Amino acid sequence: MAKSYSEAVKEAIDALEDLEERGDAAIGGTWDELEKEIFTPEEIAASDLRVALIGEFVKARNEKGITQRKLEELSGVRQPIIARIEKGHISPQIETIMKLLAPLGKKLAIVPR
Repeated sequence: MAKSYSEAVKEAIDALEDLEERGDAAIGGTWDELEKEIFTPEEIAASDLRVALIGEFVKARNEKGITQRKLEELSGVRQPIIARIEKGHISPQIETIMKLLAPLGKKLAIVPR
């Protein structure tokens, strides 16, 4: 089973924290240092945005008490697709995000930073 990016990052961070607690150092330093070596700032920002968006989506669905199956009925987006989005396995198109957010009483907006 393939891990999502966020799961792989969490696993790597946990491993680094474990090393630090034992007084050992990881080859190459911290996750932040390694991440900056591997990914561009744009890739990191895009990933962070995606993780935040998915997190807010899952939070909104849970707060409404709506299952993935019920959201399928309300949005027209198939449940397996919803599951893959929530696990971070796929990046949904904006239209799909909007379909999913509407039954949750949410909308996608662009706001100043």
